[in-house]
Amino acid sequence: MITKGIRGAITVDENSPEAIGSATIKLLKEILKVNNIEIDSISHAIFTLTKDLNADFPAKYARVNLKWKDIPMMCFHELDVPNSLPKCLRVLIVVNCSEAFEPEFVYLEGASNLRK
Repeated sequence: MITKGIRGAITVDENSPEAIGSATIKLLKEILKVNNIEIDSISHAIFTLTKDLNADFPAKYARVNLKWKDIPMMCFHELDVPNSLPKCLRVLIVVNCSEAFEPEFVYLEGASNLRK
């Protein structure tokens, strides 16, 4: 078994706990669905948020709403590059998988412009 990373991103409507929570759950559910990922195969997850999103921790919503209680997660601020996409939440989910697994990255809402 090896590990592979699955990237994803979504823009968040506003800097509020509700908006961050809703965007987090929407993004994670879509990544799990598209990649047919079982929660037990997740090694860890890293979240980043742009500097204009600081109202809450995305990992909290994965832990509480998706039952990721035993998955190590961390949250960081994304590098503040001039003219970068505002209000963007990104995630890297690392999964234990077979070598044949081909991850499909998921970019939703305004973040779909990041990968055309």
